[in-house]
Amino acid sequence: MRVHHTGPPPSNRKDWKTIRTLLPYLWEFKGRVIAALILLVGAKLANVAIPLVLKHIVDSLNRQPPLLVLPVALLIGYGVLRLASTSFGELRDAVFAKVTQRAIRRVALQVFRHLHSLALRFHLERQTGGVSRDIERGTRGISFLLNFMLFNILPTLVEIGLVAAILLAKYDIWFSVIIFATLVVYVAFTLVITEWRMIFRRTMNQMDSQANTRAIDSLINYETVKYFGNEEYESRRYDENLQGWEQAAVRNQTSLAALNAGQSTIIAIGVTLLMLLAAQGVVKGTMTIGDLVLVNAYLLQLYTPLHFLGFVYREIRHSLADMERMFSLLEQHTEIADRPGAPDLTVRHGAVRFEHVDFGYDANRQILFDVSFDIPAGHTVAVVGTSGAGKSTLSRLLFRFYDVAGGRITIDGQDIRDVAQKSLRAVIGIVPQDTVLFNDTIYYNIAYGRPGAARDEIIQAARHAHIHAFIESLPDKYDTLVGERGLKLSGGEKQRVAIARTILKDPPILMFDEATSALDSKSEKAIQEELRHIAQNRTTLVIAHRLSTIVDADEILVMEGGRIVERGSHRELLALNAAYANMWALQQREEAERGVSAEPLQALGASA
Repeated sequence: MRVHHTGPPPSNRKDWKTIRTLLPYLWEFKGRVIAALILLVGAKLANVAIPLVLKHIVDSLNRQPPLLVLPVALLIGYGVLRLASTSFGELRDAVFAKVTQRAIRRVALQVFRHLHSLALRFHLERQTGGVSRDIERGTRGISFLLNFMLFNILPTLVEIGLVAAILLAKYDIWFSVIIFATLVVYVAFTLVITEWRMIFRRTMNQMDSQANTRAIDSLINYETVKYFGNEEYESRRYDENLQGWEQAAVRNQTSLAALNAGQSTIIAIGVTLLMLLAAQGVVKGTMTIGDLVLVNAYLLQLYTPLHFLGFVYREIRHSLADMERMFSLLEQHTEIADRPGAPDLTVRHGAVRFEHVDFGYDANRQILFDVSFDIPAGHTVAVVGTSGAGKSTLSRLLFRFYDVAGGRITIDGQDIRDVAQKSLRAVIGIVPQDTVLFNDTIYYNIAYGRPGAARDEIIQAARHAHIHAFIESLPDKYDTLVGERGLKLSGGEKQRVAIARTILKDPPILMFDEATSALDSKSEKAIQEELRHIAQNRTTLVIAHRLSTIVDADEILVMEGGRIVERGSHRELLALNAAYANMWALQQREEAERGVSAEPLQALGASA
């Protein structure tokens, strides 16, 4: 059966490689690990000693003539061993708890950080619901793997070895032969059937991740679903994955029943043979009743862990399958990485330069061709052009979401590929066209521009963005929750929150990507004036559709098909009577037809 993945590609990690990956996290608390292992050995030694003491108690009570005094020491010893076996086990779990939980925390944090370090390309292709479910299952699998592998498989094998050694030393060799033969057949049967069953578990994981992805995607786009009345269509798409999950789950459960039945049969045959041997020894007089009780006690002790061993192995294999996709996220290549020892960007003036830049999102589709322009310190350069001309790509390259394919981008003469990404992004502020907010309060979303800013600074930023009065009119004011992706706010309100956030960041370089596109004319005029004020003495790149917003820019670039076809001031471009002049005339005509004044709005980024 072939399954098509939609999230991160399936990993071919070997199970031992996965286990080795966890060892450094365990060794962080090596004292606790060693103590837990000592307690584990102590618990198993006590467990194995219990039937030996029980044998002597039975033989003492079965003597002829009978004892006149109870074997009190043996009885107390039996109770102490029982208590020790249980207490050591519980103490071991308590000592190891911090090791397990810290490992889960460390791995989850490492995956989270790595996801943030991956390039924009990965995040544009990922499916958030599937990724979040992969991380959730993977971290849960770590807990199971650490606890059960270390504290169930290992001690069970130790106990089986000790029991076999005692039986070999005290009784006929056939006791040990039967135990080892039963163990080998049992383990071989479990391995073969469990490996066959793993495909059902993997299919369940993939179907579960896909179903979760579709559910989250559909719920995030709730309004779009309602606009087109596609509730049933979304339900059918969701059910397609649930149906695949159901089929895999049924096969998983029925194959589990077959596995359990086979394991029980193997153990039952082994137990029967051992009891026949023991009973025959008692009849012949080579074994006492105490020996029969001892063999029976060992059989009872081994039956449960041996049967549990199959369950634990199955679950460990399931946990490893759950962890595969999570670890595959860590193996995703970090496309945009700082070179070793990369220095921080030093901004003296904030001059930006694009030098013969070529770029394509993939090898078969080039977006930019030999793009060159300067934004002198404190100046404003605007970029206009048709949709798909490559305007927004410029901002992504300046932010270094992608690296250029040819040429270079510099800030104050420093190639942005040679400096630390964090320092680069710290000096650039952007107001995007599509503003996405966190599902938190308005205060939190504005403060995100500079975490740790004083409340007065946050309120002042809101005033500059002309949203303070609106916030104060709300029942919860700045504590108002904005909803998933800010859906409780209008487009204009979201954009003003984004503007406030950028004002709070106070960067030397600004980018406005259709920063006022969601605002009405009255609000736009007020905010244009504010943006003009904050852009003073800052290097500013404006990506615009409405030409009236950038008429006073120091330079305007006109892009078509990934190339700069015209450049100059507003007046110079109109005088050329070419592409820009045609766009200007078309927009003036459209505004006149809508009854909107053609008077140019206050321009962005005019120099003081």
